[in-house]
Amino acid sequence: MRAHLSVLATTVLVCVAIAHDDHGHEQMPLGYVKYPYQAVYPGDNEGKVIWLHITGFTSKLNNLVTADSIFSGITTFAKLPWVQCLGKGRNDAFDIAFIGAPFDTGTSYRPGARFGPAGIRAGSRRLTLYGGYNVPLEVNPFMAGLKIVDCGDIPVTPYDNKYAIQQIENGHKELLHRPAFSPLGNDSLTGKPLVPISADGKHHPRIVTLGGDHTIVLPLLRSIHSAYGPISVIHFDSHLDTWKPSVFGGAPSAQAAYQPRSIASISFPFSHSSLFSFFSSSALILVPDYANDDASGFQRIEAREIDKIGTDGIIKKIRETVGDRPVYLSIDIDSIDPAFAPATGTPETGGWSTRELRTILRGLDGLFIVSADIVEVAPAYDTNAELTTMAAADVLYEVISVMAKTPLGKVATCS
Repeated sequence: MRAHLSVLATTVLVCVAIAHDDHGHEQMPLGYVKYPYQAVYPGDNEGKVIWLHITGFTSKLNNLVTADSIFSGITTFAKLPWVQCLGKGRNDAFDIAFIGAPFDTGTSYRPGARFGPAGIRAGSRRLTLYGGYNVPLEVNPFMAGLKIVDCGDIPVTPYDNKYAIQQIENGHKELLHRPAFSPLGNDSLTGKPLVPISADGKHHPRIVTLGGDHTIVLPLLRSIHSAYGPISVIHFDSHLDTWKPSVFGGAPSAQAAYQPRSIASISFPFSHSSLFSFFSSSALILVPDYANDDASGFQRIEAREIDKIGTDGIIKKIRETVGDRPVYLSIDIDSIDPAFAPATGTPETGGWSTRELRTILRGLDGLFIVSADIVEVAPAYDTNAELTTMAAADVLYEVISVMAKTPLGKVATCS
């Protein structure tokens, strides 16, 4: 038995040869895996030789890819390639980009969401531990032929809300308006070429924003409107977020109006959609609040409705409301009950479970989700087990899985 065990423990040397074109001698921090196996794109790392030991030390380290890459090196979302999209990588194309908006000086209760982008990235590390295949949706978003990158964070000042909002809008717009990496291709049913669904007729990449408090939806919707015009908004939240600034004591200055609870009312004139869809959760809502929400154009589904109609009923209502319009998806982590996601600025009990929200998001398969955000993750209030940041990362995993299956194009119709 001992002899048998010693044979199993013998160091095994594995040589993997893959194609490579010379990218020069770019200097990187020790242990940084620029292109992990879950995110290898055509032309990347071709011809490099990777030597690794199953046990023992590595004889040659060159873009080492092993299981420990999940918890080592620079932490990007799902260990995706890090691209300085607003710096030296400003000309790099991509299909889906993650970008952080570390802003929380508009919060009405507990601050801390400025650390949300970093926390969500930490919670996402194990998304590709087993390859990243989404079983219910039958897709691996990281291996679906799309170039997905992490662009880091938008530089945001914590001292001036108005200026910070402009920074977020400018940063998001710069990413949104560069050409997508992959072409739209042809319709899978008819074989006819797809044309972009955007208002400006261009094929835009998709941006997934890591908040930040919910104030960031204002600059994000302004940016989205610049490319798509009027769109539908699916908004998961424990709060209406359509209150007027007067609800919180008025707006003694113009900047005081910029806060999450009234941000949808403020953004409404800039991103007026033919139909907004809003999904409230569990907070105490008064009749005047509903009146203002109605005036803003939202339709509501209450969290408690899931007890009667289930996740299928919720999905049915969403799909009937949105139809085939371009959709922007905004997810406040506080729509999940604090039993599952306690680390948020304004927690409310009675929300959905993580499983229920993920199921509902999978039910959006086939919708034209142009971009998305997740907000109000405040890691300082999380458990040692990182429940909230993992939940946020898993929610976004469902979102990009849906994105990967549905290109932002339709077959042209004859007028």
